[in-house]
Amino acid sequence: MDFTRDLTPSQMSLIAGRSHYDVVVRAVLEAKHSVWIATANLKELMVEGGRQARGGRYHSVLEDFERLAIKGVDIRILHASLPSRPFRNRFDGLPTLVEGGMELRMCPRSHLKVVIVDAEFAYVGSANWTGAGLGAKGVGRRNFELGFTTTDDDVIDELQEMFNTIWTGQPCSECKLRDTCEVPLDEL
Repeated sequence: MDFTRDLTPSQMSLIAGRSHYDVVVRAVLEAKHSVWIATANLKELMVEGGRQARGGRYHSVLEDFERLAIKGVDIRILHASLPSRPFRNRFDGLPTLVEGGMELRMCPRSHLKVVIVDAEFAYVGSANWTGAGLGAKGVGRRNFELGFTTTDDDVIDELQEMFNTIWTGQPCSECKLRDTCEVPLDEL
């Protein structure tokens, strides 16, 4: 997967800090058809209020993923290592997700950070799918992150193609970490 593509995107925004939460997470929560996320680290992400909040101002984004999955939204997360224990515990308590409403695939080489929503919006940047990465933490607790968003069809098509190439395990046969994978993606 070595390539260079000369693209001239027509719509692009640069984002940093809390804007990751305001722009990227909000786009995910409003998805109508699909949410594809690629991240190295996958941790429990707490999001602000709304009807889902129980006894506080925040709730797990996994509750929103369950709501989206019930509506038929295709949710895929490609990640590099085992999700955090809080993520796994919350996931295990949401039957729609456990029964296939959200697909998780692990590839130790996955280090890209991409979010694609409805094949109409994309984020590419440094932020992992974590509270500190996506600006959900308070000032002084969040990472310094930078990325861009786009609605450009050509860029989104390229991002989806790369995501899908990894998702379907096309690079697995040549990967030097294949023997350490619990289940190589090309065997799914």
